[in-house]
Amino acid sequence: MSEYRNIYFIGIGGIGMSAIARYYNAKGYAVSGYDKTPSPLTEALESEGIAVHYEDNCSYIPENVEDTLVVYTPAIPADMGELVYVREKGYRVIKRSRMLGEIAAGQRCMAVAGTHGKTTTSTLTSHIFTASGEGCSAFLGGISKNYDSNLLISGNDVIVAEADEFDRSFLQLFPEIAVITSMDADHLDIYGDEAHIREAFKAFASQVSGTVIAKYGLDITPADTKAGILTYSFGDAGADFHAEAVGTEGRFNLHYPGGVIEDCIVGIPGWVNIENAVAASAIALTYGIEPQKIKEALATFSGVKRRFDLRVRKPGCVYIDDYAHHPEEIGAALSSIRKAYPGMKLTAAFQPHLYTRTRDFAEEFAEALSNVDKLILLEIYPAREEPIPGVTSEIIFKNVTAPEKVLLKRAEFMEYMKNEEVELFVTLGAGDIDRFVGPIAEMLENRK
Repeated sequence: MSEYRNIYFIGIGGIGMSAIARYYNAKGYAVSGYDKTPSPLTEALESEGIAVHYEDNCSYIPENVEDTLVVYTPAIPADMGELVYVREKGYRVIKRSRMLGEIAAGQRCMAVAGTHGKTTTSTLTSHIFTASGEGCSAFLGGISKNYDSNLLISGNDVIVAEADEFDRSFLQLFPEIAVITSMDADHLDIYGDEAHIREAFKAFASQVSGTVIAKYGLDITPADTKAGILTYSFGDAGADFHAEAVGTEGRFNLHYPGGVIEDCIVGIPGWVNIENAVAASAIALTYGIEPQKIKEALATFSGVKRRFDLRVRKPGCVYIDDYAHHPEEIGAALSSIRKAYPGMKLTAAFQPHLYTRTRDFAEEFAEALSNVDKLILLEIYPAREEPIPGVTSEIIFKNVTAPEKVLLKRAEFMEYMKNEEVELFVTLGAGDIDRFVGPIAEMLENRK
């Protein structure tokens, strides 16, 4: 990287892109970039001295081709003007995943992969390393509430990375220790079918040099990797790492190959977060962090914004925001919420993310969302995709069997919520439903 002075990001406001931009800004490079719309992330980048613009305008790109590296996200259309320009002019242009791979090369990489659970697990892992005093640099897929950032920087050679399966990005990483949380069908616009997704995860496992820690029951075998294989689970005693004796306040004993860490508690509620804590602890124990320090770190974990994010908790009203956007994630989130707050009427608002995912999993979404007392279903957030004829939220809505349900346009949502009495409320989705979270939390907090 010493040959470059400028690093220019196309799609700088993405959660993964912004972490890398922050990293190189902290290292003294001249960092700038484009994003489609302003957001809290881009505002944070600008406050840190990074120039961000919001129009497709090549005049913002550093002129010197030789000392400028361009990084882009595959979410950017191939015909986007700036991307076409830098390719035609001979800039070195690489994907975000390649950039993360270059950062991690030659360092001790602790990676978390999986079609769900990876953001909370990787953030928990980075917190354990940091709070224990071991330290790590971390590139996270969410904003850690402990550090108010998606980036941690340390002086040692340990990197914690979220290994993203989208566009096969995780194949740029060669971890020392890796957790695989799940291999469920997703991103079928990229992979085509579930078999190719599993094939990609096995290829990722083959790149691990030390230990693969797989969710108990996943099809990862010695034929797939030269690394050692261990397993983890929420409560299955057959796993190498598992929780036992879970108490009503979320307390549990953590069993691992070397013994038991007794009376653990995670700083955020829900059984799914206990399972994530088991996975993160498995990385830390395999690395060599002391059990007592792991226990202390788990208790001080504040969570991740938009991951089982407790926004309002007062008598008669609890509001949780969660990024869940795949049927398996939604099912796990709703199950955890039900168990954490039994007896309360559960109302969920869900915004489907991507036309292809809605098309591919309409029945599974309907089944998962039927496990609420009332569903508020919004229109699809398209992200990078063009509409697909016949694919609307209606194809989910028609099969939902919840006692109450309503289908709304995005523009109708806040007005509807003004008159909606909720006991236990959750917003779900990976689109721009996050723009409503703050206003809803304020409204519910101020209700008498």
